Amino acid sequence: MKHTLLWLAWAAAITWTTGTRAADAPPTLVMRDFTDIVSPPDQNAYEAGIKSYNQCLAQHGFKYTWTAWVHETGDTYAYSYTTDPLPWSEYDAMQAAAKACDSTSRSSINPRLKSETSAFMEVHPELSHLPKSPGSNQPLIDMTHFIEVIYFKLKPGHQAHETFVSVAKKIADAAEKSKWPNYYAINEIRDGGSDAPDFIVVIPSASWAELGKEPATPLWTMMESVYGKADAAATRKSFNDALQDESAHIDSYSAELSYKATGK
Repeated sequence: MKHTLLWLAWAAAITWTTGTRAADAPPTLVMRDFTDIVSPPDQNAYEAGIKSYNQCLAQHGFKYTWTAWVHETGDTYAYSYTTDPLPWSEYDAMQAAAKACDSTSRSSINPRLKSETSAFMEVHPELSHLPKSPGSNQPLIDMTHFIEVIYFKLKPGHQAHETFVSVAKKIADAAEKSKWPNYYAINEIRDGGSDAPDFIVVIPSASWAELGKEPATPLWTMMESVYGKADAAATRKSFNDALQDESAHIDSYSAELSYKATGK
């Protein structure tokens, strides 16, 4: 699978807690992602263009935040930008608000691009394992310097999708029940194109040292402690059988390329 699309869910998913379930939340919240590929000689000019575009947004009172991520592994000449989680209707207002800066984007950014992809992802707090409260080990953006992004491309058909969702929910329930101290977010890709993954898992880290540290209790060991060895093994097999492809890469948060809406 080509690394042409990055879904960095954590910036959005931390707005949820494990105590917030689908019944308490809006029915559908989505994030938008743009991933830009640039040539090495154009990096400085491209980054200057992004800063000019952000300045234009600020001058026009743009109220939506875009979080920037620089690819550290995989294609290292790639940059991704994600919105906060919003209802679909909010993107109409966002597009209208950004229109004043379209010309800046086309003149300052587009000439530096080799390619750009965009898609949406649906936030799934019920499939994720997140802190229970803002004061409970919450790895906010200011503390999240790196993100490991794991792509999951499923086999064609409804059954693989249902299996993935069922297993992800089972893992999230076990992680909460066992108070597993390893947090992650799962989001589902919407309209990403043929090369896009179906789901992503995002794991935040404050440093390279934290990122490279293995969990004290591995995921499937945690599952065995909750469901028993036979059940955990069967769940793992069904999960693997649903997968067509899996890959991962690491990205770093860029404060200087992010756009933070006033008051946020």
